[in-house]
Amino acid sequence: MNTPEQNAPVHTAGAAEESRPSLSALLLDPSFWADWASVVGLVGLVIVFGLSQPVFLSVANLQALLLAAAILVVLSIGQTFVVATAGIDLSLAAAVMLGAIILGLVNAAGYGIFLACVLAVLATSAVGFLNGVLITAGKIPDFVVTLGTLSGVTGLGLILSGGEPTMVGSTFLLKLASGSFGPFGYPVWVAIAAVIVAHIALYHTRFGVHLLATGGQVESAGALGIRTNRVKIAAYTISGFCAGIASLLLVARIGSAEPQINTSLLLNSVAAVVLGGVSLFGGRASILGPAIGALMLTALVNGLTLLSVSAFYQPLAVGAIVVLAALIMRYQK
Repeated sequence: MNTPEQNAPVHTAGAAEESRPSLSALLLDPSFWADWASVVGLVGLVIVFGLSQPVFLSVANLQALLLAAAILVVLSIGQTFVVATAGIDLSLAAAVMLGAIILGLVNAAGYGIFLACVLAVLATSAVGFLNGVLITAGKIPDFVVTLGTLSGVTGLGLILSGGEPTMVGSTFLLKLASGSFGPFGYPVWVAIAAVIVAHIALYHTRFGVHLLATGGQVESAGALGIRTNRVKIAAYTISGFCAGIASLLLVARIGSAEPQINTSLLLNSVAAVVLGGVSLFGGRASILGPAIGALMLTALVNGLTLLSVSAFYQPLAVGAIVVLAALIMRYQK
């Protein structure tokens, strides 16, 4: 005869199984699709474009797609840290432009490419730090602050460059743009490394716990002794740092420092973050999700290009994805 203790584990296991939602209930749950929007969207695009244009799934095109997505993946990581605090960084694209300009000017002045890269990343990190300080110490809404730095950094970049592009001839950047290790180019490995480091920082460090707590309920986090202002400043500094890395990849890719803001970088970084399951209200974040969201948006543009869809219609498609992302966000738990 079985004793009650022997029967208990069976009962517990049965109760656990009963508590799990059925597959049909899971598929009908809007929050499930909100969490997996980027994965579902990416798989859907791969199927549609793969069937309609077989070259989409060719090794050469997939490698080109990953290279194109690397910059957006890095930017989406920086945006993720900010959005996790219930903030937003509208100055990302301008910071990328500033980093590229500083890199080009310092290199052209003969100080060497490595110092140029370091100063570029330091400059963009300083922009992020400034955003964080103004938001926390000045008690100014993040939207207003980053909108102001968007304009200010843009003006600074135009003043420094005189509105003229600067050619950057560098063996290091050439190898970064065209070299590869194994199946992936170096920019892809940079993006992969960024994803891994960010994931560890968010989920396996005290800072990550404090970051999510600050975004979830800043007053409660402060009551627990978390220095919420420092956490927010760190989040915006990380965003600026990621903008600096993105500027290096961008200059390496095009071979020059352009004094122009690529507004699609900002739009797509926010869309990738939301598609990746990160709540714009803070306290909920993922690193892999936004990275997949960035891949999805890049695959969308790549597929439309292969289908010979006019470039005028491509922003319309991306804009629809952004609106869809906002609708999906409403169902996040």
